[in-house]
Amino acid sequence: MNKRLIGRMAIMLLVTGVLFGAVGAFQLYKPKMIRGFILAAGRPPAAVTTTKAEIQAWQGVISSIGSLRAVRGVDLATEVSGLVRSVEFRSGEDVAAGKLLVQLSADAERASLRALEVAAELAQTVLERDRQQFAIGAISRAVLDADEHDLRLKRRQAEQQAAILDRKTVQAPFAGRLGITTVQPGQYLNPGDRIVSLQQIDRLYVDFSLPQQDLARIHLGQSVKLSVDAWPGKTFTAQVSTIDPRVDAGTRTLQLQAVVPNPKRELLPGMYVTVEVAEGKAKPLLTVPTTAVAFNPYGSTVFVVKPGPVGDDGKAAQSTVEQRFVKTGSRRGDQISIIEGVSDGEEVVTSGQLKLRNGDAVQIDNSIKPSNDPAPRPVDR
Repeated sequence: MNKRLIGRMAIMLLVTGVLFGAVGAFQLYKPKMIRGFILAAGRPPAAVTTTKAEIQAWQGVISSIGSLRAVRGVDLATEVSGLVRSVEFRSGEDVAAGKLLVQLSADAERASLRALEVAAELAQTVLERDRQQFAIGAISRAVLDADEHDLRLKRRQAEQQAAILDRKTVQAPFAGRLGITTVQPGQYLNPGDRIVSLQQIDRLYVDFSLPQQDLARIHLGQSVKLSVDAWPGKTFTAQVSTIDPRVDAGTRTLQLQAVVPNPKRELLPGMYVTVEVAEGKAKPLLTVPTTAVAFNPYGSTVFVVKPGPVGDDGKAAQSTVEQRFVKTGSRRGDQISIIEGVSDGEEVVTSGQLKLRNGDAVQIDNSIKPSNDPAPRPVDR
């Protein structure tokens, strides 16, 4: 009985050992089986968007911001104090040069001028009489000289009073459009008090600045395109008229001025404008969306789509991607030029690159594509 029991126990232990050994071997081999299955199955194709690299005409543009300023514009004020007798204009009116705008009370000054003119007439009469007396030797030369001096003095005093009287009127120094005024008849004005703004807006100056490294790309008469928020989608053309002969030592920028015609008076002084200076002639450059390029410390790269080979059944195999290093050039809006690395007509990935590796299969879905606008503009939504 003991030998039989021992034999059964030995068989049971042997079977148990074999069973546990098989389970352990399976557990050790299972990761390898899973890895092999995954490698055999391959990575699923990644969904990406694509576009074709194509040659487009590029007009070199130097961008900046600026502001509009009237070619001639002033805030009119009075030189002397006085009570406003009359206001001879309306706010917003177009006026000609020399137009009377404001008349100050000048009764006292006018009376003083008349008195001085009468005194000058009397001095003239005395001088003429004394000349006759001097001719017959009745008076000395000193008396005649005193009479001549007195006449000149009286005339200069009258001229001085006339100038004071002229300052009692405010006239338009040039033709233009008046602003809004708050001056009313009966109001007392002190010297320097603002009356109204006068702006000549048929032509406007555009003041803007550029980095000093752009100096070689700028010349007088160069075309400038302007855009303003007040007129979305519309551009205005100006020409560079002045280049400041000094670079700002603080900002290292160059101040420039352009002149823009404004016959319809759509633009107003003080407006903020976007400035684009055209640089040379348009030239053909290979262009792709900026989103197609991955900028890395070790270089810029793109993924180029490689169509799969066509099988015997006429169906093409899954497309794959090839990662390439590229040399980039100028940018404009949502686009960037490619100098080296991509050929005209090749299809490049524009989104979904972060999940790609060289040789990965891709599934192209261009239902929603990144923007590829050379001159994008903000849109209020």
